[in-house]
Amino acid sequence: MGDVRKLHRAEETGEAEKRLRVDLAAAFRLAVHYDWHEAVANHFSLAVSPDGRQFLMNPRWKHFSRIRASDLLLLDARDKSAMERPDAPDLTAWLLHGRLHANLPHARCIVHLHPAYATAVASLADPEIKPIDQNTARFYNRVAYDMNYGGMANTDAEGDRLSTLIGNKSIMMMGNHGVLVCAPTVAEAFDLTYYLERACRNLVLAYQTGKPLHVMTPEVAEKTAREWEADRDQFHSHFAEMKAILDGQDPTYAD
Repeated sequence: MGDVRKLHRAEETGEAEKRLRVDLAAAFRLAVHYDWHEAVANHFSLAVSPDGRQFLMNPRWKHFSRIRASDLLLLDARDKSAMERPDAPDLTAWLLHGRLHANLPHARCIVHLHPAYATAVASLADPEIKPIDQNTARFYNRVAYDMNYGGMANTDAEGDRLSTLIGNKSIMMMGNHGVLVCAPTVAEAFDLTYYLERACRNLVLAYQTGKPLHVMTPEVAEKTAREWEADRDQFHSHFAEMKAILDGQDPTYAD
């Protein structure tokens, strides 16, 4: 009976990992759809163990448009030999995502990108996402800002610094660099990334008018942000709809 239970648990674990692989692979394809990708750089990762230290991540230098569920690397943040593997991940990705997963168990899905509008805002002397509309208000008082870029994230110390800086927040605007999004699921990470880029686009367009911004009061901005947070079902529906579109266009991401 004990062997049967172990086999059943192993099968359930395998099925759960397959579902996670499919979701993460879909996120890569959707990043291409929205033109958030950048050559063969940038990385997404997704925890598969309860403590968050075992995680999936894209292989080194594979274009997002070609990533399939079966391509994703299974890594362990505690395994320092990962970079000695024949299929070793990108060094900066390993040191950033590995340390974030080791230090932040609540950050199940981690997205690091350099999308055009969010990176433009992150490159300003004042990168605050000011609440000027419903989208920007979603991020009111919910963003960490890193203003101390020091080059490529190629040390454990840099990964630990960013882990401390983001803390329990879900978004980091990385000055002179890009953005970092952390969420409990791929669906929520995708939705946050989508609206973050839309919010930054709205802010950039408003700045381009040269006119004064009509910034919400703190009370209205906070109320709006909380209303966003109460609508998590919509986040999952958004991702499910986009996966359905992928299924109709090119379902190979799930292979």
